Amino acid sequence: MTPLTSSELIAALRESAVPLTGGPDDFGRVMDRIGNAPLVLIGEASHGTHEFYRSRAQITKRLIAEKWFNAVAIEGDWPDAYRVNRYVRGGDADPDATLALAGFRRFPQWMWRNADVLDFVGWLRAHNDGQPPATKVGFYGLDLYSLHASMDAVLRYLRIADPAAAVRAAERYACFAQYGADLQRYGYVAHVGLRPSCEREVLAQLVDLRRAAGEYGRRDGRLTADDLFFAEQNAVVVANAEQYYRTMFAGDAASWNLRDRHMAQVLDALTAHVERQHGRAKIVVWAHNAHVGDARATEMGVTGQVTLGQLSRERLGSDAVLVGFTTYGGTVTAASNWDEPAQRMSVRPALPDSVEALFHGVGVRNFALDLSRPSAAASGLRMPRLQRAIGVIYRPATERESHYLQTSLSEQFDLVLHYDATRAVEPMEQHGSWARPDAPETYPVGV
Repeated sequence: MTPLTSSELIAALRESAVPLTGGPDDFGRVMDRIGNAPLVLIGEASHGTHEFYRSRAQITKRLIAEKWFNAVAIEGDWPDAYRVNRYVRGGDADPDATLALAGFRRFPQWMWRNADVLDFVGWLRAHNDGQPPATKVGFYGLDLYSLHASMDAVLRYLRIADPAAAVRAAERYACFAQYGADLQRYGYVAHVGLRPSCEREVLAQLVDLRRAAGEYGRRDGRLTADDLFFAEQNAVVVANAEQYYRTMFAGDAASWNLRDRHMAQVLDALTAHVERQHGRAKIVVWAHNAHVGDARATEMGVTGQVTLGQLSRERLGSDAVLVGFTTYGGTVTAASNWDEPAQRMSVRPALPDSVEALFHGVGVRNFALDLSRPSAAASGLRMPRLQRAIGVIYRPATERESHYLQTSLSEQFDLVLHYDATRAVEPMEQHGSWARPDAPETYPVGV
């Protein structure tokens, strides 16, 4: 087939694009495409864009209300998200959604402590309050950065379930004590062989917890099956996080793959847990485009990286629906460097040879595009193009090198939602670096 010219492709996109107007029926075509799929992975082109968070929440509300989805799993740490899970399922440890989100203290706090997530958590609690216990929707984390918090959670569980086992666990986890919070130093020291790793200890603890799970489940009711599941997944986080910090020094692909395989492992365990509770698991995942999309359709796949979206497709085929987002410009909440304060930054207009610039040329301000069904637009988007990806760090001065990768959009996602001009997500804590006026649109050259 002869490739479409740019003007022909724009005409095809204009024909296939479904306008998003902000009305209640915006996502009808998205819901139609999802159909009865039990797993929907919804991305974001940055970790700090209001329209991505808001639209993802709106789609998720409809999945819960109309298609009986029963779990939300996020690119966030397991213990922090589980605190939210307890709140939305009716727990009384936190009196409101603001405090339920207080566990997300690690950089980047704004990624989950923001106005859009706060609104969704409040909505989910209100929704669950009207449901019987068996149909309440859960909220879970898939990530592995919470090594210390997860160790503490395992110990808290065992001090109630099995005090003698808690003592053994504390002795094993003491392997990390000399490194304090500096887990990168642990990873380097263990990777180069300056000191033995803690691998044997954390794996032994995971095995012991799993071996005793049946006995703990038959105890006197002080701890529930949910408590055991929470503790076991924390032990998994500790084991995989230990390996992750060692793998950081073995190359980008190795550490990336370990992280996404961990998320897939937790998602599988969560699926089984929800099935035991509900009979069927229907889960929506919130994560960055880079995790939700299929790596085989990007330059990531060329370097040997895998993604949660790819692993989900390999396991479920078309029963896993991958949804991505794009934007041409606007503002974003991000930091200039790791562990620095959040800033409200201007997003430079997309590069001319990018998919975002192509969508900008369609002339429809905001739209949804179904890439999974045959069309001239979907065919034209199989050709590799640049795609922008902003994480928690944004460096406009080196945008091409720092924030773009080659992708075949039609193979990467089933659906794409484009918002041409977007604005920064609002952090729950707005420091001076975020509240100050945006940089001029000509940033960084200022002309």
